[in-house]
Amino acid sequence: MITSTNSSTSSTSSAATGTSAGTSTTDTAAMQDRFLKLLVAQINNQDPMSPMDNAQMTSQMAQINTVSGIQQVNQTLTSMAAQFASMQVLQGTSMVGHNVLTAGSALVPNPGTGMAAGAFDLAGPADAVKLEILAPSGQVLDTVNMGAMPQGRQAFQWNAASYQGPGSPSFRVTATSGKQAVAATSLVSEQVVSVGSVNGAMSIQLQSGRSVGYADIAAIL
Repeated sequence: MITSTNSSTSSTSSAATGTSAGTSTTDTAAMQDRFLKLLVAQINNQDPMSPMDNAQMTSQMAQINTVSGIQQVNQTLTSMAAQFASMQVLQGTSMVGHNVLTAGSALVPNPGTGMAAGAFDLAGPADAVKLEILAPSGQVLDTVNMGAMPQGRQAFQWNAASYQGPGSPSFRVTATSGKQAVAATSLVSEQVVSVGSVNGAMSIQLQSGRSVGYADIAAIL
């Protein structure tokens, strides 16, 4: 049995954890030391008949200061990015235990209720919407004519308690307006089991074992 409802999108703050990258001024100090040694050597070995003028020396010192400044800015930005990633994952832990919608058509039954939830986005209003539940082999397990539906996100539930086949079932949506097909984007509803960080980006682990990024989440339920 399938129950259809209009879904509401809730917003939440995303968050992230990560290790903060420490920065060091060792490279900058070493580069400045090498520059000063080269400058002194250049002055000591300059042609007495054609000495380096003040403008040339000032230009070289300005160049080393510019390079040092850029390195310090890069170090600061790296540190800020690591701190932001850490804060993002920390805030993302609030999603644990909640269901989220991501692109896909798999139906993941709730272990407690046996109900599997899904959703789809209609690109426009439809006169007729047909929902088909499919076995992994492609066999149609259930078909429901959902009637006319407005444009936007539509949610449904399917009673998967009686499904005993291997793998997870999926669903397919066919929508029409008159003789024109209406595009429907399938969305999977799954529970968030944990949140972590991979290469400085938040990674969200779902009930099915999939890992997705925060940008892949269409809604938090």
